[in-house]
Amino acid sequence: MNRAIIIILDSLGLGASADAGKYGDQNADTFGHIVEACEAGLANNEQRNGSLKIPNLLRWGLGAASVGSRKHSLPLKTHFNVEGAYGHAVEVSSGKDTPSGHWEICGLPVPFEWGTFPEQDNCFPAQLMQDLLAQGNIAGTLANKHSSGTEVLVEYGEEHMRTGFPICYTSADSVFQIAAHENTFGLEKLYALCEVAKKLVDPLNVTRVIARPFTGTCGADFERTANRRDLTTPPTGPTLLDHIQDQQGTVVSVGKVGDIFAHKGVTYTVKAASNNGLVDQLLDQMDKVKEGLLFVNLVDFDSKYGHRRDVAGYANALEEFDARLPEIEARLEQQDLVLLSADHGCDPTWPGSHHTREHVPVVFYGNHCGAPVQSVNLGERASFADMGQTVAQHLGLVPLNYGTACELN
Repeated sequence: MNRAIIIILDSLGLGASADAGKYGDQNADTFGHIVEACEAGLANNEQRNGSLKIPNLLRWGLGAASVGSRKHSLPLKTHFNVEGAYGHAVEVSSGKDTPSGHWEICGLPVPFEWGTFPEQDNCFPAQLMQDLLAQGNIAGTLANKHSSGTEVLVEYGEEHMRTGFPICYTSADSVFQIAAHENTFGLEKLYALCEVAKKLVDPLNVTRVIARPFTGTCGADFERTANRRDLTTPPTGPTLLDHIQDQQGTVVSVGKVGDIFAHKGVTYTVKAASNNGLVDQLLDQMDKVKEGLLFVNLVDFDSKYGHRRDVAGYANALEEFDARLPEIEARLEQQDLVLLSADHGCDPTWPGSHHTREHVPVVFYGNHCGAPVQSVNLGERASFADMGQTVAQHLGLVPLNYGTACELN
């Protein structure tokens, strides 16, 4: 079996989808608005300044991929010395959440709406919270509302440490999140409580319960840790990961990918605390695993910068990742194919703190089925599943149930 590498730049959308107005995201454009903010000098901080500097991503084809997906051009040299195949994909799954985006990339669109909670105080059903107290053996909870993960710690973190009550909150996504202090509450207790919560929200068709551990002593220094755990509803059908394992291939999850697929089809998982740490883990796995799939989600783009509406931080993270691409290239072998994409948008210039309904990049680099990937415009792909179908073809698998393979050479 050949080897494929999927790198998800979590939330790097390429412009509003045709149905974005249904979600209130009609002019969202994660990548485009970051580029424009940098060009205008609005994304400067102590780490970076000026125009967005991503020469390697442009060389692979990210800039060219953005051209067909937005209404006007960006101040980027998008067509010079492009070495990868490039395009953009439209999501057919309902919503704009993480599992649906990843599952569709791997050949399993989600045509139904996941359950969500109303955007109001006391947003969780009273019976759900009563059952959580009783079955979770806790005396109370805090928050019970929509909030960003950092704001909720500032607002409730100190009270949580005084009372021992876990912080329960949600977002526009299909998610129930529980934040608790790693030391005063305890990781294992948090994980066990999340297991209880997942069983309770399953009848509501809520996709994920996320354990959000944090450390620190007060609102000024609380910080979420890398011990996050996502309890996700298992995929509703076979995905690319299952097809690989059916052929005795290896699937390595780098970061939260395993959680997103409820570990179905995953051989093993390695984790790290940051994008750079995840790239380090990817490079280590590239040295060890020579066939199958290495699948990494670079979550910082979304969790640290998109949701927090930090344009400069997002831009700096893109530049930092760009600087690491040559290290990935140096470890590529003759039969390797790399896919760069995203699972949704999270425009840091857009109002609110939620994901945004956008096209995602489709960038392939390396060698496909024995020949180099050509610099070819793949155009608009009708589904994220086209990416998974292409990877399945590269690995010599039976075709997935959804998607049309891209012609890369």
